[in-house]
Amino acid sequence: MSFNSLGLPEAIISKLNEYSYTQATFIQQQAIPVILQHNDLIACAQTGTGKTAAYLLPVLNKLANKDNDFLNTLIIAPTRELALQIDQQIEALSYFISVSSIAVYGGGDGITWEQQKKALIEGTDIIVATPGRLIAMLTSGKVNFSHLQHLILDEADRMLDMGFYDDIVRIISYLPSDRQTLLFSATMPPKIRTLASKILRNPHEINIAISKPAEGINQQAYVVYDTQKEKLLMSILQKEDFQSIIIFAATKELVKKMGSYMKRKGYSIEAFHSDLEQAEREEIMRVFKSGKLRILIGTDILSRGIDVEGIDLVVNYDVPGDAEDYVHRIGRTARASRQGTAITFINDKDQQKFFRIESLIGKEVPKLPVPEELGEAPLYQPEVKKSFSGPKKPWKKRSGGGNFKPRGNNSAK
Repeated sequence: MSFNSLGLPEAIISKLNEYSYTQATFIQQQAIPVILQHNDLIACAQTGTGKTAAYLLPVLNKLANKDNDFLNTLIIAPTRELALQIDQQIEALSYFISVSSIAVYGGGDGITWEQQKKALIEGTDIIVATPGRLIAMLTSGKVNFSHLQHLILDEADRMLDMGFYDDIVRIISYLPSDRQTLLFSATMPPKIRTLASKILRNPHEINIAISKPAEGINQQAYVVYDTQKEKLLMSILQKEDFQSIIIFAATKELVKKMGSYMKRKGYSIEAFHSDLEQAEREEIMRVFKSGKLRILIGTDILSRGIDVEGIDLVVNYDVPGDAEDYVHRIGRTARASRQGTAITFINDKDQQKFFRIESLIGKEVPKLPVPEELGEAPLYQPEVKKSFSGPKKPWKKRSGGGNFKPRGNNSAK
């Protein structure tokens, strides 16, 4: 379905055509008419499906004919990165219409705080805010939401996972009840249903491809010991086919350590973590998006809230702790109908976690053979509880008696 058939103004259609966007994604086809008809909406759609434009386009359509300068729309997002990304998309899509917006988030300097505060008090059409910073602004008592028409919660499941439930409820207490509320979430756990029942009125509901990775992702895995991961990663990165790469590691400490080590080895890499100043994080993302930085390594802070096209490879150095996070991580590649590769390293103790991921996505991920020069690797036996992650010598005995049998490399399934 083309955007021309969705009732959007010509100014927005022209801008979409500039970006070669002529066909609406399925979430856009379903959501835009509902929003244009002023209905509340709860939509479940994974990252990379075009959900941001699904709510921005109809809101911008309404703002194109505004007759006042009151604060019209509040968008709440879980992270600074996502808030900035949404604000940038508003700027791009509203180029030919008179719409103002500002991203309100923590971590900036005093000047940034004053700019955000001024925008909230004096009025702007759209505010994109993280919950914590918005709460801090609201305590000043100078923010006027009385004319607000739209409340949008983006990645609502992520916000609840981060402990923002009470903040969201508190923020909503400041808003007029006569508003349109749109809730977008990648998953639909019971806690999202509970929140939706409190803040939405007779909502329409859209569910699209819940927890299923994009078809264009070539998913692969290696079953390894922790001691083999580093050399295996270096072997993979030598392939020139992968020009834009994101690596996910389990902890901030490991991200820092690997980032420093690989930089000393001559790799074009930066570590992205919460200890960086906001300006540093923004600069790293700018350089990565420009293609001047080949590799970005970080924790799950990178799995949501960044929109970078053309990522060739995602590496899960550690299996994510939650099956849903796997979908979000590998969703950084193969965006907008492109192709991409996602590789996961599975150690002994993470095999059951990865098996749960395979069950969730309804697909067995091929296990590739570990290069011979790395030595013997574990077998993929998720039904056997593991408690170690290093090779054992074949002559050593198990604690329960009996000889330990040598392990061989896996073959691709």
